[in-house]
Amino acid sequence: MEPLIRIYTDGACIGNPGPGGYAAIIDDPVTGERELTGGYAHTTNNRMEMLAVIRGLVDLPGARKVMVYSDSQYVINGITKGWAKKWKANNWIKADKKPALNPDLWQQLLDLCQQHQVTFEWVRGHSGHPQNERCDRLAVVASRRAGLPPDPQLARVGR
Repeated sequence: MEPLIRIYTDGACIGNPGPGGYAAIIDDPVTGERELTGGYAHTTNNRMEMLAVIRGLVDLPGARKVMVYSDSQYVINGITKGWAKKWKANNWIKADKKPALNPDLWQQLLDLCQQHQVTFEWVRGHSGHPQNERCDRLAVVASRRAGLPPDPQLARVGR
């Protein structure tokens, strides 16, 4: 298998919902480091946190061994504690009988975790972790870009 790729991610939202941005820094020992950013005019912080991870994993060629670093306990716990798999198995209904939020992104993330060998590690946000701080700055800048499109999923469900 290829060498371990490290993906550092963060999402930002001005208001929640509001304009949001995501950032992923991909540290690939073979091809080097690259940044991915984007955002939506009307979205949520959790969606941006998830989209940062998804965009990072989608950018990888072939099946890879990946360590994802995120300050989002929502993302980390959703995967590592099996919440997303349980929600999916229950037609995207949580244990409290309420609908799971963001099933479109959870499905993408579950699929990508099947494609790649992914390990997740939580990092405390705003604690001086260099790549997390850099992702935070990139995500905030992305959330402030003029002309961001609306999040198509939120527009569809009217949130």
